[in-house]
Amino acid sequence: MWDWGSQPFNTVITTFVFSVYLTSESFGSTNTTSTALAISTAVAGLLVAVLAPVLGQNSDRSGRTVRNLRLQTWVLAALSASLFLVKPDPSYLVLGLVLLGVGSIISEIAGVNYNASIEQVASPTNVGRISGFGWGMGYLGGIIVLLLLFVLFIQPERGLFGVTGDEGMDIRVSMLACGVWILLFTIPTFIVLKDRPSERSPSVGVVESYRLVWVSLRTLWRTSRHTVYFLGASALFRDGLAGVFAFGAVLAAGTFGMSASEVIIFGAAANILAGVSTMLFGLLDDRLGPKRVILISLVSLVVLGLGVFVLHDGGAMVFWTLGLAMTAFVGPAQAASRSFLARVIPEGHSGEIFGLYATTGRVASFLSPAAFGLFIWIGSVVTGADNTQYWGILGIALVLVAGLAVLVPVRSPDGTVSTAD
Repeated sequence: MWDWGSQPFNTVITTFVFSVYLTSESFGSTNTTSTALAISTAVAGLLVAVLAPVLGQNSDRSGRTVRNLRLQTWVLAALSASLFLVKPDPSYLVLGLVLLGVGSIISEIAGVNYNASIEQVASPTNVGRISGFGWGMGYLGGIIVLLLLFVLFIQPERGLFGVTGDEGMDIRVSMLACGVWILLFTIPTFIVLKDRPSERSPSVGVVESYRLVWVSLRTLWRTSRHTVYFLGASALFRDGLAGVFAFGAVLAAGTFGMSASEVIIFGAAANILAGVSTMLFGLLDDRLGPKRVILISLVSLVVLGLGVFVLHDGGAMVFWTLGLAMTAFVGPAQAASRSFLARVIPEGHSGEIFGLYATTGRVASFLSPAAFGLFIWIGSVVTGADNTQYWGILGIALVLVAGLAVLVPVRSPDGTVSTAD
C-alpha cells in the first residue's frame, strides 16, 4: 500500500503530468525547459547522494525506520500539494523545479526506509515475488490515480468543482489531489509496520555517519565483494531506468507531438503494462534468479531506446509501440534489483545495506539527466535544428549500457557468474 499510495509522485508528478506541464510552452522553449528539468533532476540526485548516508545511518541506529518513513511520507504529500502554486508562466519555472527537486529528494530517502522494511514481510524464497508484487501495485496505483485525474479534472472542459484549464487549474488542482492520495492510502502501511526499539543504538554526528558508511563498504569488500560490484552496477542501470520514465513523457510531447491528454492516456496504458509485467517477472525472479531478469530487461531497453531514436520521425505510433514496450521492462529490472540485494543482505543489516544502495545509486543519479541534456545539445550542434530533444534517448541508452557492462561479471546470490545464471 505504500507503493500504491506514494505512486502519484512518480507517475503523475514526475512522469506524465507535472513534468509535461513544466516543460510546456507556457514556461519557455522546449529545449530550455527540458534542459532546466534535466539540470534540476541532476542536482536533486547529487543532494540525495550527500544526505542518504546521514539519514540512513540515523534510521538504522535509532530503530525508527517506520517513524522516519511516516514523517517523510507526510512531507512528500505536502510537497505534492504545494505544486498547486506553480502557475503557467515562465516566472514560475524555478519554483516548480525547486519543489519538484525537493520532492524527489524526500521520495528517495523515504524509499530507503521502505526498502529496509522488506525483511518484515518477505523471506529469501519469496522475496522476488513480493518485491515484484509491491512494485506492480505501485504501477497499478499510478494508473488508477492518473485516470481519475484525467476524467475528473484534465480532460473535461469543465471538470469536477467547475475546474477548467484556465491558469493551468486542471493540472494544479490535480496536484492537490495527489497530496491527499499519498496521505490517505499510505495509512495501512503505518498500521501494519512497526519499529523495533530493541535495535536502537546511540545516535552519531554527521562526520561519524560518513565514517560508518566507509566502514560498512570496507567490510562488504572483504566479506562479500560481489555485493559491492552489484551496488556499483545497479547505481548505473537504476539511474538509466529512472531516466526512461523521467523523460519518457517529455519526449512524447516534445518530440512526437502528443498532446497532454494523449500523454496521460499513454501513461495509463504504460502503467497497466508495467504493473502486470513486473508482477509476472517477480514470479520468474524466484524461479530463474534476479540477475537474469535484470539482464533481459536492460538489453531490451537499450534496443528499444535505439529504435525510438532511429524512428523518431515516424510519429506518435512509433512512441506508442516502442515506448510501451520499454515500460514493460523498467519495473522488472527495478524490482529484481531490490530482490537481488535482499537475498545477500546479512540478517539485521537491511537498513544499513539499503542505505548504501540508495547512496551509491544517488552518486550516479546525475548521469541520466546530465546525459539527456548533453545529447540534446550535441544533437543541436550536429543537426543545427531547434528541437533535438529526441537525441536525449541516446544519453539514457548509454547509461543503461554502462550498467549492463558492470553487471555481467557480478556473481548472483546462487554463486554463479555466467550471463545465463
